[in-house]
Amino acid sequence: MRHVPHIAASTRIGWVGTGVMGASMCGHLLAAGYPVTLSTRSRAKAQGLLDRGAVWADTPGAVARASDVVFTIVGYPKDVREVYFGEDGVLAGLAPGAAAVDMTTTSPSLAVEIAAAAKAKDVWAADAPVSGGDVGARNAALSIMVGGEPELFEALLPLFQRMGKNIVHMGKPGAGQHTKMCNQIVIAGSMIGMCESLLYAGRAGLDREIMLGAITKGAAGCWSLENLAPRVLKGDYAPGFMIDHFIKDMGIALDEAKKMGLTLPGLALVESLYARASNELGLGRSGTQALHLALEKLSC
Repeated sequence: MRHVPHIAASTRIGWVGTGVMGASMCGHLLAAGYPVTLSTRSRAKAQGLLDRGAVWADTPGAVARASDVVFTIVGYPKDVREVYFGEDGVLAGLAPGAAAVDMTTTSPSLAVEIAAAAKAKDVWAADAPVSGGDVGARNAALSIMVGGEPELFEALLPLFQRMGKNIVHMGKPGAGQHTKMCNQIVIAGSMIGMCESLLYAGRAGLDREIMLGAITKGAAGCWSLENLAPRVLKGDYAPGFMIDHFIKDMGIALDEAKKMGLTLPGLALVESLYARASNELGLGRSGTQALHLALEKLSC
């Protein structure tokens, strides 16, 4: 019988992936006093955490061998598969009773596969994708959507609470990823609305800052208007969340919808516009708000 990890001050944390969001999220656990062992593709990206006391490991498996709970947040489903199932991956390194939590946005079916493989090895696995971007990660204010056994969710809740504010257990393995797909479908619609409203305001001769002040607190109010529209006005297209990663997420959602016999024409339209922004304008590594540049070009 598996026993869930008991979270205490001495619980050893493993971390794989210190990108735009991962570095901040890991940093909150480190600041809380947990011993952290980490690995990422570029050691330079982890240097700030290493300087604060985290310990480097060369592989995900080495991270797992040194940890009671391992968190992963990488780029694409293929990266998740490599981290978990590759040579010296996380599942190979975890000791019985240890747990792994994938916070990457990836396919629900892969989350189910990881959970089944973990159970066969007498370890635990949960999928816990997040929403809130770089700002939410820095401020420990993320929304965290968790799929997995309820007892594992309860055991890990103290760790989730170091990284997020809205933490919800959605159900069985894969349910967290399905919930994140719902999140991304809504964001796709709000992003195109935000960008087109800024283009319309500019063409109509409005002061766009005043316009945002007028509509943000009304029925149109949303996260994208409050957090990303001001960046567009400043010409700031740096990634809080990269276009290429959003294209990946929308592709997963469209694939899952197809499996369920659903047609999502709005999402398909936004995905095609973002694909043009990446492929034709080279904006793949820009923030999702750079959709504004693509739409501006289409309007010329």
